[in-house]
Amino acid sequence: MANIQELTERFEQLYGKSTEEISVFHAPGRVNLIGEHTDYNGGYVFPAALTFGTTLLIRKRMDSLLGLASTNFAEHKLLPISPIRYEEGDQWMNYPKGVVSELQQSGCTFETGFDLLYHGEIPNGAGLSSSASIEVVTAYALLTLCGLKPDRIEIAKLCQKAENEFNGVQCGIMDQFAVANGKKDHAIMLLCDTLEYELIPFNTGDYQLVIGNTNKRRGLLDSKYNERRSQCEQAVKELQAVFPDLALLGQLSLAEFRKYEHLIRDHTVRNRARHVMEEIDRVIQSIEVLGADDLAAFGRLMNESHDSLRDLYEVTGTELDAMVNAARRVPGVLGSRMTGAGFGGCTVSLVRKDQVEAFKQAVSDEYSAATGLQADFYVCTIGNGVEQLL
Repeated sequence: MANIQELTERFEQLYGKSTEEISVFHAPGRVNLIGEHTDYNGGYVFPAALTFGTTLLIRKRMDSLLGLASTNFAEHKLLPISPIRYEEGDQWMNYPKGVVSELQQSGCTFETGFDLLYHGEIPNGAGLSSSASIEVVTAYALLTLCGLKPDRIEIAKLCQKAENEFNGVQCGIMDQFAVANGKKDHAIMLLCDTLEYELIPFNTGDYQLVIGNTNKRRGLLDSKYNERRSQCEQAVKELQAVFPDLALLGQLSLAEFRKYEHLIRDHTVRNRARHVMEEIDRVIQSIEVLGADDLAAFGRLMNESHDSLRDLYEVTGTELDAMVNAARRVPGVLGSRMTGAGFGGCTVSLVRKDQVEAFKQAVSDEYSAATGLQADFYVCTIGNGVEQLL
């Protein structure tokens, strides 16, 4: 967790002292345990909030300006709180700006401006939802300081809209939802079509979740993310010959899909849809095996998920495959898969606690030899969603 005293000093160096109080908020990163590229298809996902994320210090101003600064980036700005416009050169600042813009469009009136200082512990571009963490903590803090009771589900929807419409990234709801609604020692079974969700106890017993960062940067906009999304939409169009009201793949059962998948003419598009449908089924199976404390079965589902993302959805790439292959060779590993959108970013593995150090060393050595890159590892604890600290 961030050092609040040091951050307060940094805040006052940037913005000066004031009679207004500095409030402190925290939103986590997230890891998706299984259920990848199903969210924008209206299917099930199974994410969990992490204990590390984004800390925000925020204070009201006496004028109508918005101060944006981060301990992680050199860029900082003081700009009018209205109107807010997307500027390509503003980089990370477009995420909080998007949230401010969406809050204003939803009827929130700011009587003053605000100074904000972000401190991120999530590696940028790793696929652990640094952007969603920034968005959610911004929305939660601004609503709180305006005297409004934040609704976590509405915050998730608003932040997704900010990323879709203000920043042009066609992400699903999962990241923002997990960051807003996470709970310690629980994962979230979320149906992305309806936002029905259930908090599922995630008891790993003698095992530990370990996140491996490939340090291969990936940005959703310059990846094939939007292409995959359009391929899934194409599959829906062709299946509408039998299911005229079908809007999202996740609205079908796996049995229905298998009966009619031949209607999808293009082999690649059919593979994309098959991954989505089988991955949704893997989430459902995961809840069953975890309810029976069968971690070995959950590990096998993790492995199947990665293999499908590699072979059918084709979003893994050399680095993620090298890390997963190395992880699976280590004794005491029940399962390993990529997590996030792919094309770089992170893996998540289920590792025996007494093998974690050996795992980090072995995977690091093999991964480096295979790719020339240095991996980072985070022994992972499941934490709470967004909250006010001070």
